[in-house]
Amino acid sequence: MIRTSATILRRGAWTLAAVALPVLLPGADGRGTAASNAERTPILMELFTSEGCSSCPPVDTWVERLDAAQPVAGAQIIVLSEHVDYWDHDGWKDPFSSAAITDRQRAYVNNLRLSDVYTPQIIVDGDIELKPADPRQANQILARAAGDPMIPVRIDAITVGTGSPAVLTGRIQAEGSAEKRNADVFVAVALDKTLTAVLAGENDGRKLENIAVVKEMVKVGKLEKGRSYDHAFSIKLWPHADPANLRVVAFVQEPGPGKVVGAAITKEIAKQQ
Repeated sequence: MIRTSATILRRGAWTLAAVALPVLLPGADGRGTAASNAERTPILMELFTSEGCSSCPPVDTWVERLDAAQPVAGAQIIVLSEHVDYWDHDGWKDPFSSAAITDRQRAYVNNLRLSDVYTPQIIVDGDIELKPADPRQANQILARAAGDPMIPVRIDAITVGTGSPAVLTGRIQAEGSAEKRNADVFVAVALDKTLTAVLAGENDGRKLENIAVVKEMVKVGKLEKGRSYDHAFSIKLWPHADPANLRVVAFVQEPGPGKVVGAAITKEIAKQQ
């Protein structure tokens, strides 16, 4: 990831006394994963978090439960846990933190005219902030997102090579013939699950579990307005990357970063023989 020298102030948004239950919208039955991905509206949920933040673990768990339960009828919540770096000076350096992720969060705050960057902070589909501490607001946002039209996005032929470091390759297709604006095509490579024994800072002594922890987020192309996209991509992975513990997310986003207009996820990753 690109590293920067950006300095961001941070503040905790809230502290949850207990882990909130997943949001259940009318008509949801918790069996969303049974439906074909093509039949469900993707909802891209970006969680800006840190292992150095004591307010983060309850929301990390809340998002993990949403990911597992898929409780929004007719929709697929696609989670990306994006670890910022501005907590790294408070006693614990988050091994997944990135200055580029901090820059992405700050860009959202500027574009959406939010009050500040903080953790945990959730952005849905690139255009609205969701607050887990406000169940009514969270329900409304997820219901709206489930009804938003999205362009079909497909991820094909994901393979990890045998080199050192390994290279992940694949193909992205996006049906953009109806799009009226240009958009960027991104691929995020994330660790499916992580477990960290934190040895210092606000979470000293805790074992923290996370899902969909972003390791790489790369702009692989551009979707031109009124046209479709069909291109191969390749991303160099980190040393000792385990294909069995990866998920790949492709999403199409208007510049800014702006509105996400399409997304897809796969855990079907082949290892080159």
